[in-house]
Amino acid sequence: MSLSKIENQGSTTDNFDAISDREIFELSGPLHLTTIDWTNPDHRRSVAACLVQGVYIIERDRQENRQPPLAPPWWQFFNFDLHSQLIDDADSCIFGAIYKFKNPISESTPSYIIAFRGTLTKGNALSRDLELDIHIIKNGLHQTSRFEIAMQAVKNLVSGQTSKSNIWLTGHSLGSAMALLAGKKMAKSGILLDSYLFNPPFFSAPLENIKDQNLKHGIRIASSFLTAGLAVAAQIRNTNQQRNNNTPEDSFLALAGWVPCLYVNPGDHICSEYIGYFEHRKKMEEIGAGGIEKLATQHSISGVFFNAIGKESHEPLHLLPSANLTINLTPAVDFKEAHGIHQWWISNQKLETRVYS
Repeated sequence: MSLSKIENQGSTTDNFDAISDREIFELSGPLHLTTIDWTNPDHRRSVAACLVQGVYIIERDRQENRQPPLAPPWWQFFNFDLHSQLIDDADSCIFGAIYKFKNPISESTPSYIIAFRGTLTKGNALSRDLELDIHIIKNGLHQTSRFEIAMQAVKNLVSGQTSKSNIWLTGHSLGSAMALLAGKKMAKSGILLDSYLFNPPFFSAPLENIKDQNLKHGIRIASSFLTAGLAVAAQIRNTNQQRNNNTPEDSFLALAGWVPCLYVNPGDHICSEYIGYFEHRKKMEEIGAGGIEKLATQHSISGVFFNAIGKESHEPLHLLPSANLTINLTPAVDFKEAHGIHQWWISNQKLETRVYS
């Protein structure tokens, strides 16, 4: 869509005030990426983020009944077609999309990208999105109908493709949790999908915000010893009873070969704890407590506690053995900027990447 068309639309529709510059690709998109190098991590990150933005705007276009729609340039610029949309059965909102690349040319080029948006703060999708956010906090996202729809779409796409390596998963915030959970389930079945997860939720005490490094490290060490102790107690209990064939240790081991790309901002308390989660594992190894941390990393305190007293618990999303973690060290103006999807395609950000395995 040309800028002149956008201006004309603004002068003739009642919804122009609801349109943000960030929804318009020609104003906010990475126009410098006229040629994509699919082996370049920055290019891959930028494209994945833009396709997630496309899902946000698809739903906003639907809500506002915008004609012409604003969303298509967010994928057409990178030579993708909109293959299908994922619709929530509870409120008929669009929460995801499957994009098909027009001309895959190599193993590094994605054939399909499955993208999930996060929570929309405007429109009639808000109540359903917030409901899903609560399910994440309760470790129950896998029990929702929206995730079942997403997971079925992923399975159907994967089963229909000869090469699984050319299918990407991506999402932001709530959508990142959807993609993370789908990626974990596929990895446990032996299928490793490239995954690009922007601001993935990690709900815990905000230890990363503690400025005193010694205090922060001390709290993390105490938490590791407590978690490991509860895990040992749970293992003893399971040994004395009929042992579950799918233990947390087995589940964790099944993920070892999957290395999702996580993108977090220290100013975003929703995802910042991933920084400490992986860095603490490294520090525990340095002080000779790697075995304890290895056990603690495979569990959550709440999970092993409920397991120890014989109650069912569900695995938290954040439990990961490996990750390619990218941290945006560019100071954010506020939480909204630190949590936003737009930061991940801007070219002048100060990014630091750390690989954990």
